Amino acid sequence: MLTFRRALVAAVFFIAVLFLTTRSSSPAASAAAVEYPKVQPGAEAARQESQTTASSGQKAADDQAVQNGGRQGGPPKQKPMKDMSRMTLYEKLAYQFPYDVETKFPAYIWQTWKWTPAHGEFTFREQEATWTEQHPGFIHEVITDQVAVHLLRLLYGSVPEVLEAYEALPLPVLKADFFRYLILLARGGIYSDIDTYAIRSALEWVPESVPRDQIGLVIGIEADPDRPDWKDWYSRRIQFCQWTIQSKPGHPVLREVVSRITEQVLKRKRAGSLKDVVDKDVIEFTGPALWTDIIFGYFNDERYFDMENSVGLIDWKNFTGMETARRVGDVIVLPITSFSPGVQQMGAKDYDDPMAFVKHDFEGTWKPESERHIGEQ
Repeated sequence: MLTFRRALVAAVFFIAVLFLTTRSSSPAASAAAVEYPKVQPGAEAARQESQTTASSGQKAADDQAVQNGGRQGGPPKQKPMKDMSRMTLYEKLAYQFPYDVETKFPAYIWQTWKWTPAHGEFTFREQEATWTEQHPGFIHEVITDQVAVHLLRLLYGSVPEVLEAYEALPLPVLKADFFRYLILLARGGIYSDIDTYAIRSALEWVPESVPRDQIGLVIGIEADPDRPDWKDWYSRRIQFCQWTIQSKPGHPVLREVVSRITEQVLKRKRAGSLKDVVDKDVIEFTGPALWTDIIFGYFNDERYFDMENSVGLIDWKNFTGMETARRVGDVIVLPITSFSPGVQQMGAKDYDDPMAFVKHDFEGTWKPESERHIGEQ
């Protein structure tokens, strides 16, 4: 017989079971929630502004963290869904791939080639293996041409103009250049050409005296031609290399280079002049000349640097002849020895120098079109 006492006990038991069941299925106490990237004041302000306006003011706010280095109080918030139709391309990229200088460098190594190391015709096993050996625990991917297309569609599906530009590029070498910027903007980590050897771990690239949570991009000097006829051999007096780059996702330099290439490609596509781009144009269109110009533009941009108190513009004179790493804001610039040791010119030292980090064999570049990769049929 159901007495009042038994009914009361049964009711308490039912309520307790219901409470425990609903609590265990609730996502409110997810441990992963505390692992979201920490948002800095400038980056958060930029994302909020891009929700209500398409003005260029978002660009400055997004990257104020380079100078401020602060964090916003309170728990991080998830990004709300919003209409991107009125945003500029730069603002779309800023929203999709926000930059937080205080995060760690992602432990990714990205390389591209026609085949993976498992394929019988892969001829860069020795070079590729050095990256894995020097970086235990890193995710090391050799991306084939076909995988690159699908990966970019996944990462940039919400920014279709970027995909349109990539697919419209007429030369495989142009796609190879564009891919490195795209993958680093979206995921960060290290990109290095398949014909490079890792001499030392990337953990040694940033000097110990520099806090890694204040650096978002690591680059090296490719050319420092101290000779009267340098224009006959190189496109810039100081030229930064783009066969090896380390970055955190969303860095403003990468955002700018992706925006610039996309806009130029689509402009030429509409004008019907893309077919006129030939090998000699690559350096200026997607290669080290464009890369160098955008980096110097970043160094002298008042939105990121205090130019009023600067002694002058930052140009090639600030880097020629340098033998140790140099910091400019959130960028580490490495001397020519770091990514071009053993070239026996322009002050580059040998492979056993403490500043020698990457050896480049120059085997995978500037080959006939039939031998190139990325996008070839």
